[in-house]
Amino acid sequence: MDTQEMINEINKLKREKKAIILAHNYQAPEVQDIADFVGDSLGLSRRAANTDADIIVFCGVHFMAESAKIFSPDKKVLLPAYDAGCPMADMIDADQLRVLKKKYPNVPVVCYINSSAEVKAESDICCTSANAVKVVQSIDSDKVLFVPDQNLGNYVAKQIPQKDVICWEGFCITHHKVKCNVLDMVRKHRSNTKILVHPECNPDVVAKADFVGSTSQIIQYVEESDEKEFVIGTEMGVLHSLEKQNPDKKFYLLSPSLICVNMKKTRLEDVYRALKDEIYEIEVDKDIMAAAKNSLERMLKVS
Repeated sequence: MDTQEMINEINKLKREKKAIILAHNYQAPEVQDIADFVGDSLGLSRRAANTDADIIVFCGVHFMAESAKIFSPDKKVLLPAYDAGCPMADMIDADQLRVLKKKYPNVPVVCYINSSAEVKAESDICCTSANAVKVVQSIDSDKVLFVPDQNLGNYVAKQIPQKDVICWEGFCITHHKVKCNVLDMVRKHRSNTKILVHPECNPDVVAKADFVGSTSQIIQYVEESDEKEFVIGTEMGVLHSLEKQNPDKKFYLLSPSLICVNMKKTRLEDVYRALKDEIYEIEVDKDIMAAAKNSLERMLKVS
């Protein structure tokens, strides 16, 4: 079938099966366009927690679909591209976190949502890039462990200098590729254009940007700004939402390296097949699910 026929079939199956399609801002444009909701990790978490659908088709990566299952344990959660993982999430496991906790006894653990269910289960509270500062501020301790993203952790530490934020040495392989000399070169050629970057970027890149924020915060900044041109320093998928919502504005990607291979694995064919055959279902151990849910729910209370 051609693209339009496939879209029609997906919409038909969605109605028949009482399904909802959630897609991250980094997904391919055609996948974002067939989703019922497109957002960043925080927005997707909230939608997964509150949906009345029977089936959640999650167009993202594995840890995101896991979180949806944790929030909605009685629903069927499908990950169309079942091998879509997250290298940063793989940079720490539950055993490594337990060792870290022994090294720093009684120090609360803040876990970035880009992590496995097992790591969330070993943490005190989760956060996203949109609410990481608020989450760390909410903790009644002058010292916290932050896993797994050192760049986001370093950004949080600079916003809250009164707290000692001990960071695990993980990072997003996509955002981490952007170097300061690239930003300097772009600044030279587009001196009057605001540069907006994600806090998963290197600290020196973050320090030179005009605005730092999560995907949703970057989108909001653009919508509220009177400026007409922007340089975007996060995964290229967000350009689709920005261009769609702001047809009178122009956007330039900070670096051609800002593409997440895992986020781009999901195709329309995958969404159709997963929904039609109800395959690639996400399962999480019940004990792990209960502990991880506590961390995620604490996060939502703060945000």
